[in-house]
Amino acid sequence: MELRGEPVRRVAATADEMRALGAELAGALRAGDLVVLSGPLGAGKTTLVQGIAEGLKVRGPITSPTFVIARVHPSLAGGPPLVHVDAYRLGGELEVDDLDLDAAVEDSVTVVEWGEGLVEGLAEDRLEVAVERDAEGEERVVTIRPVGHRWAAPA
Repeated sequence: MELRGEPVRRVAATADEMRALGAELAGALRAGDLVVLSGPLGAGKTTLVQGIAEGLKVRGPITSPTFVIARVHPSLAGGPPLVHVDAYRLGGELEVDDLDLDAAVEDSVTVVEWGEGLVEGLAEDRLEVAVERDAEGEERVVTIRPVGHRWAAPA
């Protein structure tokens, strides 16, 4: 997946397609990357993270960390761990600070569901991923917007 410069838009009609998109996205990720997911309940954010985890070859299972807030999934293949965060229940930036995520960002791939407006300060470079349902509610439209020098288009 080429993520340099312009946003990338993909459609996923099934959960398997959403996981496949996540696995493809994982191919572009490395330690230090921050991915911020937004979208309504049931849009498929956690399913996308399952695909990212599969692509990164980390230990699972990958479930929504809504009640535990964050989970660390170590690599099974010598790559970076996946830090999976659900910021849905967090009340603001101070509670995000309490998680001490900035300590793990450099060495991990950090994916934050519901992180929009809360975690952008963790890294200047990030991917902002919006997951939305189409008008009929059958397909998911995923827009991946690269932010920062890491994702800038080559000169």
